[in-house]
Amino acid sequence: MAAVGRVGELSLRAAIGFNGHVPCGLICHPDKEHVLYPLGCTVVIQDLDSKKQAFLHGHTNNVSCVVVSRNGMYVASGQVTFIGFKADIILWDFQKKELLARLSLHKGKVEGLAFSPNSLYLMSLGGQDDGSVVVWHVGKREAICGSPASACSAGNATVVVCFNCRDEMFVTAGNGTIRVWELDLANRKIRPTECQTGQLRRVIMCVKMADDDNYSYIGTSSGDVLKVNTNNNLMTDYGPQKEKFSSGVTALLLLKTGDLIVGTGGGIVALCKGSNYKVMKKIQVQGAVTSLTSRGQGHQFFVGTNECQIYRINYTAFKEELIAACHNEAVHDIIFPLGTSDLFATCSKNDIRVWHTPENRELLRIVIPNMTCHAIEFMKDGKSIISAWNDGKIRAFMPETGRLMYVINHAHSLGVTAIAATSDCKRIISGGGEGQVRIWEIGERTHKLGEVLKEHVSAVSCIKIKKNDGECVTASLDGTCIIWDIVRFIRKQMILANTLFKCVCYHPEEYQIITSGTDRRIGYWEVFDGSAIREVEGSVSGSINGMDITSDGAYFVTGGDDHLVKLWDYNEGAVTHVGVGHSGNITRLKICPGKKYIVSVSADGAILLWKYPDLH
Repeated sequence: MAAVGRVGELSLRAAIGFNGHVPCGLICHPDKEHVLYPLGCTVVIQDLDSKKQAFLHGHTNNVSCVVVSRNGMYVASGQVTFIGFKADIILWDFQKKELLARLSLHKGKVEGLAFSPNSLYLMSLGGQDDGSVVVWHVGKREAICGSPASACSAGNATVVVCFNCRDEMFVTAGNGTIRVWELDLANRKIRPTECQTGQLRRVIMCVKMADDDNYSYIGTSSGDVLKVNTNNNLMTDYGPQKEKFSSGVTALLLLKTGDLIVGTGGGIVALCKGSNYKVMKKIQVQGAVTSLTSRGQGHQFFVGTNECQIYRINYTAFKEELIAACHNEAVHDIIFPLGTSDLFATCSKNDIRVWHTPENRELLRIVIPNMTCHAIEFMKDGKSIISAWNDGKIRAFMPETGRLMYVINHAHSLGVTAIAATSDCKRIISGGGEGQVRIWEIGERTHKLGEVLKEHVSAVSCIKIKKNDGECVTASLDGTCIIWDIVRFIRKQMILANTLFKCVCYHPEEYQIITSGTDRRIGYWEVFDGSAIREVEGSVSGSINGMDITSDGAYFVTGGDDHLVKLWDYNEGAVTHVGVGHSGNITRLKICPGKKYIVSVSADGAILLWKYPDLH
């Protein structure tokens, strides 16, 4: 392998994604110009007007909670980790977007975080394997004291909220437990007081404090809201008594008028009277509401749902407007149409989505419920998107409207796993979970099976066709790559290796191919006789799942289970640039036509766009 010089960094241009499963993960910054939200192991800060993004990188695993101090200076985020290991809390400077301190005490997971009103203290709550609540001194960046969060007789605490006027008071709540804590700084102790709810037994989902700290409003999984007096820690009332909110109250927002905005697990955002919880206005959004955050005084607020959609709602009109959407399942493939970098399509469970690159927004969504799309391809004439589905069908759609053009039923017996189309648009080559490669003749109104090539004994993972449509290469999980003559339908060459091949690429001059897979090695092979030219170590850990080569063949990119995007010099076999940003396994990646960007997609549903580096 060639001597590696200084490896450059790929700069992240944009990230399409939002982890909607994090409770209260979407936060509007007090400056009213930015929103923050978690995406994998990064926290994204997005400008609301210009849509520009900044990223807080530093966590080693998925972010589980995010919070912003009231003055807007600090951001704190907690993460998940493996059982028995410490889960870090990171304190960030919002203006400079840099890491101030790592606070690690909790094990397994940080469940919740809260800043005190004057940003003196940070309260943190550990997950169910940790079960402790800790108070941190923000200025000294150290822990003051900690305590088990809930009594032995009660369930886990999952929510922590600070008072609005007093720095040393905060509330924790969870399964059958509501506690008000007071910090005794002199003795470095926190002392809890149980809140009495009488006969009610509730699982708490969210807590909001009134501005004057006299009351706290508590949303429960039973679909009602409890109102607790924080002076004597008694529940004063709860409601609605009759028509409870379906699937639980998952998010709350208090308005200056004393009214409440309630978000539910059934996807309803409702405006309720503060006195009797009567619903005055309501709207339906997609997915369970996990975050409600107000912009300024609450004339406008944002909703985040667990289907990874972000909505903006104007308080007076009370109408929802979708401002961001992304995949909420693993993304399996990414493809650009021939010759344009302004559009690309991705596929996932339930849907195919077409995106507009300059604005990073969704143009089209094609939904096939409960099915998984494994691979997609734009026909070279741009008249259809062909897709491979796990129910054994090949479906073709119109790229503008998403209308179904035709379906090839029973294309493969164990699902269609790979697909490619010839450049004359008259044939589709598909690979299945059972290992067969099938060639379909596509006419104006007809589609029929042309030929079946039976050699592979396990799923076909990738198919690439030569420019002259006379030859193709298929990679399979059985440890073989086969080069086929698709005019005479015979096998030309077979490449064997002790690996599960995940991806294969023709060099643009088509005399060599490069392959990679679970053995983490990138193999260069001669097309003419299938002999190995050389092998380079592609990754230190985890398989390589995707690769793509530039149109001139000078560089190629790889990505895989090590979460890194790597740009390689083809002739040197050396890494020139690395992109850090994914937190899930990278499933596929592409260099766009015209070499403006590299787009990579991952198993956590994120789509990341990287600037293609200037290599001169």
